[in-house]
Amino acid sequence: MSRVVVTGGCGFIGSHLVEQLVARGDEVTIFDGTPPPAWQETARQHARFVQGDILDRTALAGAITSGVDVVYHLAAVVGVDNYLARPLDVIDVNFTGTRNVLDLAADAGAKVVVASTSEVFGKNPAVPWREDGDRVLGATAADRWTYSSSKALAEHLTFAFVRQRGLEATIVRYFNAYGPRQRPGFVVSRSVHRALNGKPVVVYDDGLQTRCFTYIDDAIAGTLLAADSPKSVGEAFNIGSMTETTIGDAAELVVKLVGPETELHHVDTGVRLGKSYEDLARRVPDNTKARTVLGWTCETSLEDGLSRTIEWSRQNPWWLALPDSGAE
Repeated sequence: MSRVVVTGGCGFIGSHLVEQLVARGDEVTIFDGTPPPAWQETARQHARFVQGDILDRTALAGAITSGVDVVYHLAAVVGVDNYLARPLDVIDVNFTGTRNVLDLAADAGAKVVVASTSEVFGKNPAVPWREDGDRVLGATAADRWTYSSSKALAEHLTFAFVRQRGLEATIVRYFNAYGPRQRPGFVVSRSVHRALNGKPVVVYDDGLQTRCFTYIDDAIAGTLLAADSPKSVGEAFNIGSMTETTIGDAAELVVKLVGPETELHHVDTGVRLGKSYEDLARRVPDNTKARTVLGWTCETSLEDGLSRTIEWSRQNPWWLALPDSGAE
């Protein structure tokens, strides 16, 4: 049994991670801004909860204490809607919040797993992206790149703590994670949400942009392997499927699985979202390093993962009642 802390443990990835940690017998503390909701029964019954803002070092110190073995740092401001509307919050939370976590974890002697993102690569055209691939970004005036830059700075902080302070830390970069409970503000979750609510599934522009969708169970498996492996210290790992799928094809698969009465609706992002938004043509990981070092494989096909997500969504009307976000 390990003593672990999960920042952002009430969020999408965090809540799934908490369930797996509890199931394997770890002693779990959740640090989040809001208590676990009613549906997060495992966390409410089997995890300690510390409420606070990740920017509040004093509150965070109530969770990351001496004797903690591993800190999973997932707290962040994420999502296109957020980094277009709240760019300052994105920078503050993702950078300063990470600094607070690393400082306290170093003092406590805990290992840290920092959740990062495929967005750090920006629009590097040389796909698939290896972990040491170049970052290619747009202009700083475009809010689109605040998230990418803030998470990249969080990675720089992590590597700096490893080298200067001897912190045991590793980075996992998720590639389009999806699954049950995800806020309906992302490609898959929003498409499923709209389809099941009888609304057209939105496709941005021509729908030829490609992504590599990673089911939540596979993402959690990679995260746990990174935490457990001594070879992961000072390393970053791409945690993502290498199966490239166009946004249009993903939307059509949702339509197929939900029912033929569902419609597709194309949105011109230049008109609806303005110059602050800039899409990526392709986003493809090279996951060789995670496979060879961690022994991780992405086992869930998109159709299988979508089927599970849709089945769960049909059974949870509270999720279907949530507002979706984005242009229509």
